Amino acid sequence: MAAYMRSVMCLVSTERSVFLPRGCGVIVESRRFVRGLRRKPVRVLFPENDSEKVVKPTPQSQPAAGLNVRREREVTATRQPEESDFIKAKRVKDAPVTVTKDHVDGLRFERALPGDKRLSRLVSVARSRTFREHQGKILLEGRRLICDALDAGANPQMVFFSTVDRLRELPLDKLKRATLVKVKFEDIKIWSDLVAPQGVIAIFSRPDPSRMNFTNRGHSVPLSLICDNIRDPGNLGTMLRCAAAAGCRDVLLTKVRSCCVDAWEPKVLRAAMGAHFRLPIHHSLGWDDIKNHFPNPVTVHVADSSCREATESNKPSKAGDFGWVSTRRHNNVRYEENDSDSDSDGEFESLSLPSVETKLYHQRWARSPTALVIGGETHGLSLEAVELAEKTSGHRLFIPVVPNVDSLNSAMAASILLFEGRKQLLKLTQTSGRKWKSEAEQQLS
Repeated sequence: MAAYMRSVMCLVSTERSVFLPRGCGVIVESRRFVRGLRRKPVRVLFPENDSEKVVKPTPQSQPAAGLNVRREREVTATRQPEESDFIKAKRVKDAPVTVTKDHVDGLRFERALPGDKRLSRLVSVARSRTFREHQGKILLEGRRLICDALDAGANPQMVFFSTVDRLRELPLDKLKRATLVKVKFEDIKIWSDLVAPQGVIAIFSRPDPSRMNFTNRGHSVPLSLICDNIRDPGNLGTMLRCAAAAGCRDVLLTKVRSCCVDAWEPKVLRAAMGAHFRLPIHHSLGWDDIKNHFPNPVTVHVADSSCREATESNKPSKAGDFGWVSTRRHNNVRYEENDSDSDSDGEFESLSLPSVETKLYHQRWARSPTALVIGGETHGLSLEAVELAEKTSGHRLFIPVVPNVDSLNSAMAASILLFEGRKQLLKLTQTSGRKWKSEAEQQLS
């Protein structure tokens, strides 16, 4: 009977090898099982004191040894962590994983590792006007702009740099309270607005003009610039740069929400070339607040791009005669689309602006502390500006151009008028000084 059974089993095995295809699931399973049994058991290392212990197979048969190794793996995977494991995990969690500390010239800086999101988070948020207003932070990029801010007494909060040499270009003695972070140049290039980034970006507290140290105080003249309805960042930055070059006393900006662009926008900062840290800039001011910033007495003049015929004639002032004046007050601004021009023409005819005398820019108009109002090219001056010029006995200043040529850019007109005003005020100061000197000599003689 046993011999018969052995012959039957041999026959079945032969038939399976013939009829089953090569690589069948049954044969593959058996081969994998046999291969798994022939493998050597894996060394299982336990933490801390048990790290040197190795799980060795018991002297059993090969299948039993394989099962024991499999059970050891399951036990290790499902083993509850001990107290030492929790302490170790907490220690790893509390450790500074994202940064490493380093020093340069006595200052400690952090070396950001991959995954550090501080640069991207701060730069993206600092570009928002709402963040700048509520959080009181500004973004400065480039060595020159950061140095100007530090020299003026601005408060740095965080500085990102690509190399240690870039950091050494800054006054390190003024960065002791700031957080210094070394990042890759590729990261700065991604978040930079410049075509050729310099490898340094800084986050500053929004400067307070009353606490800043402006170096051009000794060369200033009693001349203030009022920016009204300036919507273009490039124009505003150029006007700030011209005001600093002309030695203006300060710059006043009308309310950001209704009229003027934010002075701390990155495009304005680049166009101004450090003018923000050379003279006081008061932003988001209403017309009542603007009057409080004037010395007493003061004369307010407005820049006007009206035509030459309106300048030569003495006709009553209409809204259409003012090239840069808006016919609606900014307190109740409403934008409505009118298909016909008859309504707008009737509005211009019915609305009469305050009577303000017109003068050419080179005539004598700066005889006392003066304020100059420059309006934007799109929406023009506000009615409040013209009314203020009338109350202070100001003038409409006009820059003549050749026929068939459009009016000058607002920034160009501001530069011409500011330097003309500076020249007249300096001449007035010299004249008054000579009179005072002559009177003193007469009294002494």
